Amino acid sequence: MFNGKKVLVTGGTGMIGQPLVELLLEKGAQVQISSLDDSTRANPKAVFMRTDLRYFDQCLKACDGVDYVFNLVGIKGSPAMTAKQPASFFVPTLQFSINMMEAARRKGVQKYLFTSSVGVYEPAEVFYEDDVWKTFPSPNDRFAGWAKRMGELQAEAYRIEYGWNDIFIVRPANVYGPWDNFDPENAMVIPSLIKRAVDGENPLTVWGDGSAIRDFIHARDCAQGILQVFEQGIREPVNLASGKGISIREIVETLVPMITPCPEIVWDTSKPSGDMRRVLDTSRAESYNIRPQITLPNGIKETLDWYLENMGTFDKRYNAFTEFKE
Repeated sequence: MFNGKKVLVTGGTGMIGQPLVELLLEKGAQVQISSLDDSTRANPKAVFMRTDLRYFDQCLKACDGVDYVFNLVGIKGSPAMTAKQPASFFVPTLQFSINMMEAARRKGVQKYLFTSSVGVYEPAEVFYEDDVWKTFPSPNDRFAGWAKRMGELQAEAYRIEYGWNDIFIVRPANVYGPWDNFDPENAMVIPSLIKRAVDGENPLTVWGDGSAIRDFIHARDCAQGILQVFEQGIREPVNLASGKGISIREIVETLVPMITPCPEIVWDTSKPSGDMRRVLDTSRAESYNIRPQITLPNGIKETLDWYLENMGTFDKRYNAFTEFKE
């Protein structure tokens, strides 16, 4: 399916993009990466294009001659950063979605995968794919959630008007792993804890009381799931997740013993911890034999080890919160 095909991966220097690019190269694809990160983060076997996908002309150029597109690009940051700089999430996310899909259509791209988000869901005991359009996104994630919903709606519009049925949608849970964003100003919980603990923060302060439940999936499992959705041509949204809830307290208690010296933990209950529960139903993914393989303890250990070996790498990552200002 991929052998000899020209495949564009937007965000191919990112956490999910890195393993996806490797998988595509193994399958014989001619991979092109579009990103604003430093080119040294790109797989040397792929063609790198420094591209700002907010601009339609650059999206058209990126899609020129391309057979397939995996649109992974997005803005990733903590709930606190979302609250402080919502426009930095909302506007570029809309631009990435609208510009890339339209550019791909105009350039005759055959198949297209859109990476949505857990943020599209309303708070619930379990997140089911078919419930999205019956509800509104969580108030804690409404800017990113609505922006991603618009990308999904755009795909539906293209199916109706243009008959472009080969647009696939995945909704990953909380993704973590090597190549994550470790910037303590806007990182998610696992990379933020790793960065601050390795830097010697002691006691290590964690927002909330640790009772919030999340669903985590390793980036390599997420990339594998994305590839399976694409290969099988699944034309309905698919949750990519473990399907198992784990508390933030359990995350902290798994990570902290791996740190030397082991820091004390302080829970700052004056700070918000977001929705109490975010767990995705994985029945649809499992019906297509899509199942994560990496356990959370092993994944956290791998991420920690990778960070210790690559502590300067995150500095070469494009920071949308400081640079999307012109």
